Parts: sequence; structure tokens; C-alpha cells
Amino acid sequence: MELRQLKYFVTLAGTLNFSEAAKALFITQSTLSQQIKQLEQDLGTPLLERTSHTVALTEAGEELLPYAQRTLASAELCRDRVNDLNELLAGTLNIGVTYSFSPILTETLVEFMKLYPRVKLNIFYRPMAELMDMLAQRRVDFALAFKPYRQPADVVSHVLFQNRLSVIVSPDHPLAALPSVTLQQLAAHDLALPARGLQARNMLEALLERYPTELRVRVELNEVNILLKLIRCNRLATVLAEATINDESGVRAIPLALPENEMDGCVHTLRDAYHKRSMKEFVRLLNDSAAIRRRVNSWL
Repeated sequence: MELRQLKYFVTLAGTLNFSEAAKALFITQSTLSQQIKQLEQDLGTPLLERTSHTVALTEAGEELLPYAQRTLASAELCRDRVNDLNELLAGTLNIGVTYSFSPILTETLVEFMKLYPRVKLNIFYRPMAELMDMLAQRRVDFALAFKPYRQPADVVSHVLFQNRLSVIVSPDHPLAALPSVTLQQLAAHDLALPARGLQARNMLEALLERYPTELRVRVELNEVNILLKLIRCNRLATVLAEATINDESGVRAIPLALPENEMDGCVHTLRDAYHKRSMKEFVRLLNDSAAIRRRVNSWL
């Protein structure tokens, strides 16, 4: 049974005349007759009573007609829905974001919502490890995060910008005037660090394995906004990706004086996965955003 055959049957049921139905369908009368016969063979029952002068629906034809009409309507709705998705007039986009990407994301969120108000956005803020699990389970369409220390085999990471691990302090902190900070200089000050499992902390721990240093950690937090409030109000220092303080006032970023402190900001997708048009458009807007341009220009 094919949609085309159902369309022919519904049209014929509306006219009960092979000649008129064939004209309405822009096909020959013999083609219409052959397709109706094929549909009857597939269903194993006659749908029409034919005489030399009249055509009428059989009991099976009467029963089939409303289902055929609903099927054709659903197919048309399906086509319209896909067209809407292609034109970004509908659909859902699930985005995973690490906490550090929050200030970078805002501008693009606002712009996308203005341009495509009928696309629903679901934003999930999670640590990197959780986002990789959500990506593998296809619970998010893509993730925005720094490149993981160990790259999962089934994940492709597209670099948006280069970044670096930095010491974040208030402008009046003793470290604020330095062009860069060594681990030894950092060890002389009280720290409020992101919790273990967050990307900046993972990167810092990896560096400390290579360059063992005893740090004075006073506070650990998994909420970056609160962490930055502590830095503004106290003589504490923290270690975050420089991009984390995009558009943040009252704090300053000083690069760590280590050769391996680069952190690439990336769009992470599943290898060989289907990419929604809404995702491609969101990433395009993100690439063109002022927040990303500032990050790119800072490395030029």
C-alpha cells in the first residue's frame, strides 16, 4: 500500500467517476484503474463496485475511506513539519554547556531567540563529564565546553577559540599587577578553587601532577558566579579559563606562566551524528558573536 494509491482512492471516492478523478490527478484513466486494482489486491478485498455506468464504494471501501483521508492528512502534516524544521520555524534544540561557557553563550541565546522564536531551546548546565555522557546518550545535540584533557573516541571537537588557564583576582590583589603568575607565586596566596570535576580544576590538577606545588585552598565551589563574588569581595585568588570572566567587572585575569595552560573552547558533537539545521545556525551565530571575536582577537 502506497500513499499515492491512497490519494488516488480518496480522489476517486470523492467523484465516483474514473474519468473525472483521472483528470483531477493529472494521470490517465488506465493508470488510475491499475493503481486501484493494485490497492485492492494488497488489501485482499474489492473497494469499488463497478458497472458500465456507475461506480460505488463497497463496505470495505467505506471503511477504508476515513482512514485513508487521515493518513494523507498526517503525511501532509509531516511534510509541513519537516519544511518548518528546514526553515527553522519549529523544533527543539538541546544544548549542553559547562559553567565556564555561560558568559560566552548569553549573546547568542538572545540573538537566536529573536531570529527563531518558534524553536524551543533546552539549556543544560553540567560539568564536562556529565555533558559527554549526555552527548553519548543523545540527550543534547551538542555541547559547549573546553576541549577535554582526554578526548572521547566518539566525540568530535570543533575549536571556536583558543583560551588559557588564568589566575583570577580582584584589581587590588597583590597578583593583579603581574604580567603572568607562576605556580610558586600562586602558592603564596589563599585560593578559592572550582570544585573537582569542573574543567578548569581538572586542567589545574593535571598541571600540578607535572609541576608538583602545594596550594593553599581555602574554599572549593561548583558554582562559578558565587566563586567570582568571593574573588571580588575577598583577597582570594582562583584559577579559571580566561573566557569565564567575559563581560565580568571587578575581576582581572592573569595567565599562568606555564607552557601547557592552553584551553581550546569547542563545540562538541557525536562523530557521524545527524546535525540539526538549528544547531548549525546556532553555532554560526556563536562564531559570529562579539564574545567569540574578543576571545579570538586576544590571541592575535
